[in-house]
Amino acid sequence: MKKLLLGSVLAASSVFTVTACSSVNAASDTAPTTQMQKNHKDGAMRGPMSKLDLTATQQAQIKAIMQEKHGNRTADRAKNQAERAQMEQQIQALTNASTLNNAAVNRLADQQAAKAKQRFIERVQTQHAISQVLTAEQRAKMEQLKSERQEKGRKHSKDRKGHGKPHHQGM
Repeated sequence: MKKLLLGSVLAASSVFTVTACSSVNAASDTAPTTQMQKNHKDGAMRGPMSKLDLTATQQAQIKAIMQEKHGNRTADRAKNQAERAQMEQQIQALTNASTLNNAAVNRLADQQAAKAKQRFIERVQTQHAISQVLTAEQRAKMEQLKSERQEKGRKHSKDRKGHGKPHHQGM
């Protein structure tokens, strides 16, 4: 049970850290602006949305949904960094303790689970709001693109693991 709880806390912490690093990298102002970034800043859709032939009205509605979702990223980023630092300190203290405080581990696990639940809820709400802006044909196209992206990810993951490829040859 202890291993499961500690594993859950570490896994949640890792996911949170990767997510945070991705958002920090995505929001970095020091990186040179590419043509794609310029188009995105000008309001053009990117990724799967760019393949849906959205009307100007749909683009504006989706942009508003995304702006509402992201709000003030600068303030949120500082708050999230502080929370992550505090969580890491707590994990480090638990790790270095001579005995494991299961109650504290459970509290941290519950905190991480609550944050993950909230992110999940917000993601589904955003997807639903965007879906309501799309036509039936656009929703079908979005599902097709999502399936293709997932299949590509599975194929890439399988290739990285080396399935079907010998790792070294015997003598």
